[in-house]
Amino acid sequence: MTTPQGRGIADTAQRGEQTFRILHVSTGNVCRSPITERLNRHALSVRLGEQLADGLIVESAGTWGHEGAPMEANAEAVLADFGADASGFVGRELLDEHVIRADLVLTATRDHRAQVISMGHSAGLRTFTLKEFTRLVRAIDPATLPDPLDEGVVERARALVRAAAALRGWLLAPTAEADEVYDPYGAPITLFRSIGDEINQALDPVVTALTGVPATL
Repeated sequence: MTTPQGRGIADTAQRGEQTFRILHVSTGNVCRSPITERLNRHALSVRLGEQLADGLIVESAGTWGHEGAPMEANAEAVLADFGADASGFVGRELLDEHVIRADLVLTATRDHRAQVISMGHSAGLRTFTLKEFTRLVRAIDPATLPDPLDEGVVERARALVRAAAALRGWLLAPTAEADEVYDPYGAPITLFRSIGDEINQALDPVVTALTGVPATL
């Protein structure tokens, strides 16, 4: 899978490449979004292999990000439980360039989603809470999406975002809280593991929809 490079806005040539950039957003970028980023990367690599997953770039940032900080130790422990790699992570504050470059923004909460959209850059149609996107993805017939073997996972991912955006006004959450992933910052490892399970379960149908490959038991 492609590793994010640099901090600058991608130039025209880079934007023309066959890549799809997923941005996970939380508050401090030391708990929820790092867990989601690394679980997402891990799941994509497991299902597609490094070569096929190479066009999918997964990264994260925080609306009040602890710039340069490592992820929380309990977050690292959660990733180890799933066999995901926590190495090399560095916290980032959410910047305009991150939103501009992202093809899909998945946030921990509705407040994060609102903050991303308020930054502009036509982000509204490609920004969802993680659980909101999961709910929408479950309602999309995979047969209507491009075949990842024929047209590639990038084209499939782009089509998935368009389809989810079209459904958003029709498929509402049963409660407002249903779209939230709550912050475990400062909590014991037991709560971190609960949040990790919650994130992993929300990611599973998303990764299946992106890749066309279901998880193996």
